[in-house]
Amino acid sequence: MKIINLAQDEHLVESMLSRKGSLPAEVLEAAGKIVNDFRERGDAALLEYESRFDHVELETFAVDPEMVKEALQVVGEEFLESCKKAAEQIRDFHRREVQQSWFMTREDGTILGQKVTPLESVGIYVPGGRAQYPSTVLMNAIPAKVAGVKRVIMVTPPQADGLLSPYTLCAAYIAGVDEIYTVGGAQAIAALAYGTESIPKVAKITGPGNAYVAAAKKLVSGDCGIDMVAGPSEVCVLADETADPRLVAMDLMAQAEHDPMATSYLVTIDPTLPSLIEKYIEEYLLRSPRQEITRASWENNGTIVVCEYMDQAIEAVNVIAPEHLEIQTFEGMELLGRIVNAGAIFVGTWSSEPLGDYVAGPNHTLPTGGTARFSSPLSVEQFVKKSSVICYSYEGLEADCDDVVTLATAEGLWAHAQSALLRRTVMEEYQQEAQAEIMNDVYAEYDEEEDIQ
Repeated sequence: MKIINLAQDEHLVESMLSRKGSLPAEVLEAAGKIVNDFRERGDAALLEYESRFDHVELETFAVDPEMVKEALQVVGEEFLESCKKAAEQIRDFHRREVQQSWFMTREDGTILGQKVTPLESVGIYVPGGRAQYPSTVLMNAIPAKVAGVKRVIMVTPPQADGLLSPYTLCAAYIAGVDEIYTVGGAQAIAALAYGTESIPKVAKITGPGNAYVAAAKKLVSGDCGIDMVAGPSEVCVLADETADPRLVAMDLMAQAEHDPMATSYLVTIDPTLPSLIEKYIEEYLLRSPRQEITRASWENNGTIVVCEYMDQAIEAVNVIAPEHLEIQTFEGMELLGRIVNAGAIFVGTWSSEPLGDYVAGPNHTLPTGGTARFSSPLSVEQFVKKSSVICYSYEGLEADCDDVVTLATAEGLWAHAQSALLRRTVMEEYQQEAQAEIMNDVYAEYDEEEDIQ
């Protein structure tokens, strides 16, 4: 753990706290080899990599729906009810994100609008193996289903026995996942991006994973959509003298226990808080069943930033651009408007970050590594695509034609200008033909009257 004292040198804010979300070159190279090998050999490569990396010999990748139903009998009623409650609250939140197609009509009759269409298929990656994340299933599958995606496919690595966690399968059932495949790592991302004899190709891939999964997502992103390139999880707690050090320490640990690479920040204007936090973390570590992981994360990636005043502390938070931000200060909602870079913001003493991980409703798939400067949480919007709709009347064309010609001419694009001008000529021809037909009808009617007389 390191301590940065901005009260002594405020110029350290940018130099000490800014981060890069880029992946190591060696990870990208290794993932690239797996992806390329997969594209050549398909299922054969998948079986080989599952044996090499997950140490299991699989006969098939597809999970029998009966295994999913059996999982409901194994997990216990308490888990089942908690999972259903979380799913409903996640579903309720994401329903409010749904956007409808819309259209407008100008006075000249021109119709403009936007057509919103759900993606046809989505693949969600759920980490597995040593740990299980049913919450990740809910957070990825539910917004996809709310968006209207008809085919949601889940891939997740097997446990040591070659099977999948019943908790993960239960969450998949509750979230409405359509197909499940036992495969993980960079090879699973390649399978979803390009398809195999066993696993169908999808339009977009979402969900977190290790560095190799993230690298594979980056590599296939030109051939299919991805949500983001996610890194290790992270939290930042902004605290003043009113924060309870016991809660702050536990919240920092809650993030650190995810992974040795997880990052925990404390940004505070209280100079007495760091020593208290260190004291409580040491105390809590002795009770933690994940002591080794948590300690490695805290000692290697934990950072305490001591600031002289709140403006400086907020500047530090915005430079960090954390995945999760907890505001544990006096009247924290007053600071909310000044936070411009954060994935999810938890305000107040009772807003524990794990509430957002599991049951609050907003998505827990969030930008990491400082990418909250330009990225947003996973949402329903990422599971739809939008098409512009443009339907001009002739009156609308006439009103805009000269402007098109002016702008196209400035860009040196002759055919662009002619495309609009030619329509004006065509309309003139139509009008002339219509006028001729009218006159012919008049003459014919006159001739008929002459014949009668």
